[in-house]
Amino acid sequence: MRMVMRMQSHRASRGVSFVNLVQQLVYLPAVVLSSIGASASITVRASSSSSEAAAASVRMSQSEPPPPPPPPMAKKVEHKMEMFGDVRVDNYYWLRDDSRSNPDVLSYLQQENAYTQFFMSGTKKFEDELYAEIRGRIKEDDISAPERKGPYYYYQRTLNGKEYVQHCRRLIPNGKAEAPLSVYDTMPTGPDAPPEHVILDENIKAQHHDYYSIAAFKVSPNNKLVAYAEDTKGNEIYTIHVIDAETGAPVGLPLVDATSYLEWAGDEALVYITMDETLRPDKAWLHKLGTEQSNDSCLYHEKDDMFSLDLQASESKKFLFVGSESKITRFNFYLDIAKLEDGLVVLTPRVNGIDTFVSHRGNHFFIKRRSNKCFNSEVIACPLENTSETTVLLPHRESVKIQDIQLFSDHLVVYEREEGLPKVTIYHLPDVGQPLKSLHGGQAVNFLDPAYSVDQSESEFSSRILRFSYSSMKTPPSVYDYDMKTGISVLKKIETVLGGFEASNYVTERKWASAPDGTQIPISIVYRKDLIKLDGSDPLLLYGYGSYEVCIDPSFKASRLSLLNHGFIYAIAHICGGGEMGRQWYENGKLLKKKNTFTDFIACAEYLIEKKYCSKARLCIDGRSAGGLLIGAVLNMRPDLFKAAVAGVPFVDVLTTMLDPTIPLTTSEWEEWGDPRKEEFYFYMKSYSPVDNVKAQNYPNILVTAGLNDPRVMYSEPAKFVAKLRDMKTDKNIIMFKCELGAGHFSKSGRFEKLQEDAFIYTFIMKALDMVPAQGSGLN
Repeated sequence: MRMVMRMQSHRASRGVSFVNLVQQLVYLPAVVLSSIGASASITVRASSSSSEAAAASVRMSQSEPPPPPPPPMAKKVEHKMEMFGDVRVDNYYWLRDDSRSNPDVLSYLQQENAYTQFFMSGTKKFEDELYAEIRGRIKEDDISAPERKGPYYYYQRTLNGKEYVQHCRRLIPNGKAEAPLSVYDTMPTGPDAPPEHVILDENIKAQHHDYYSIAAFKVSPNNKLVAYAEDTKGNEIYTIHVIDAETGAPVGLPLVDATSYLEWAGDEALVYITMDETLRPDKAWLHKLGTEQSNDSCLYHEKDDMFSLDLQASESKKFLFVGSESKITRFNFYLDIAKLEDGLVVLTPRVNGIDTFVSHRGNHFFIKRRSNKCFNSEVIACPLENTSETTVLLPHRESVKIQDIQLFSDHLVVYEREEGLPKVTIYHLPDVGQPLKSLHGGQAVNFLDPAYSVDQSESEFSSRILRFSYSSMKTPPSVYDYDMKTGISVLKKIETVLGGFEASNYVTERKWASAPDGTQIPISIVYRKDLIKLDGSDPLLLYGYGSYEVCIDPSFKASRLSLLNHGFIYAIAHICGGGEMGRQWYENGKLLKKKNTFTDFIACAEYLIEKKYCSKARLCIDGRSAGGLLIGAVLNMRPDLFKAAVAGVPFVDVLTTMLDPTIPLTTSEWEEWGDPRKEEFYFYMKSYSPVDNVKAQNYPNILVTAGLNDPRVMYSEPAKFVAKLRDMKTDKNIIMFKCELGAGHFSKSGRFEKLQEDAFIYTFIMKALDMVPAQGSGLN
């Protein structure tokens, strides 16, 4: 996020026939074709007689087919950059085009795509079969676990052959809407049930777009209207539409150039957030339905370019919270929905190094607060009328990180992490109006797998039913309703996996590798127990991220079964820079300690080799975005350790990007990577920035991906990385670059399109390990 044979030993039996090879060459750009003719043993003509074709066929049957064409080589245009007496030369700086319209740049990207398509054409049959296998596991016609809101059940439906979802609802039968929610509550679907109503069909909306994504879908409190945020380019600049939930008719004009942060403020107003020219969320707005966007009221403008705004509604739906945060500081405002005229009111003040998340229940605000002293966070509460009067409900603990809180009318749910694993603990709260005191004796929800993932879901505030989603690397996503009073949990929905999947065929493990300083790094592992030998001969794909305090918990992915069923071991390295092991785990992998992230990953790779999970010749690695930085860095540091690497939308031009405040995310991330305008950070960042550290050495097979409209990692970063690698590397392994010209950071938007990408990546990996069958067939 490779190659069956090396280039010099490419054989038609392993890939396309000669006729197909010629067909591929005909459609390659001229810049690629120009280098092929001299080495080919026949001349390709626009048309030829049958006798010429026969003669060509005879000649080719007596000799090896021509070698693949050389890859595109980007032109060099010297661009010097000097700072602190240090001169860097970037010969590929010209590849950056903020308008995404420069003909030379687009031509180069198209040439790269054509080269990638050509080189993968030899295993296209295998890739197509792999895609069919992956898609065959999906129950295409399905619905999500319904959520009860007011008089309706809301859910999403997928249809056979359709890329996108339908947003649906169904009336709760008469007399049941007022009944307390139970874990046994079930939406009726029979012929006597209220009919299904499709509020919005994304398939219809997406018809005229190469990319389509709805990032927010919000139903008004009275259930009459829906507001949704739509992105049709992948650049994460949204248009907000309001429609009648029954008729689908538009209500007013769309709100343009917005983020996906959107909430209802009563039934007749919306609060939303817009961005500045660097795509930093900086303004919160109040929009009254029926008025022009130009008349909207600006609730707050964050002028500090280190801070960005976000928006959330309290579980009680009585308050909206606007948060402003940098990487180390967060403060909050509240908006009383019953008193919109009062505007935003400060709830937690801005104090450098203090990070607060807020919610509401009864006559108290609840606050998760992190500071340098309480680095794993504490939970406090304060009265609505006196926010400076705080009571500690859950104190800070060095061994347990409080990750999030969720409030109900009678309960507080705390999402924690201990020893790298997620925990869910439930506390009963005193009646509203009674004093709040320190909480003790929480009730823990138990989970069975040795490594797993738990995500909170929207639950009904006034109920005692907690809804959460659980999965592990062998357990498909499962939605549970949990009765916080009785401890009874009921499975409401489990992702259907077709094709004979049996969880008992797979083994999940949790191991610990030693970092160079002795720190123990958790590794999550899954494999199919009847295929793995654990003698060093098994192929293994190791994934890593390690930035932004993000936790990469071990979860299920149906397409990954195609790797496991081909004898792969899949592992996740929970390296520092992430948040799995607490706040200090994150602090030890950022700023001037960032290299710990890379050495942790290398230590995990070496551990897996030492323990015979794989060997160097069978080890592949994968990472996306900041995880792509990880992949680029370790490729420069230890290219001998890996057989193949996938760097998805990789942040690889770290120093140049972080020196340019006009690039989105730069200023707000100086607290993550460092500010290279300061000499200490400049030279430290230069020492690991992948583009700046490519050298004349052997590299493994590498696949790099990008999205032309990506606002988070500009496409030019991976493009430069590929160009420099091609120019400097000393091996004959393959580097392929695939740039999606109609997508952004998260690549294509359709659910089947994403599966095609998985099949492409898995085929590339298996080509590198010479695991693709000769005729591209034989999938299980």
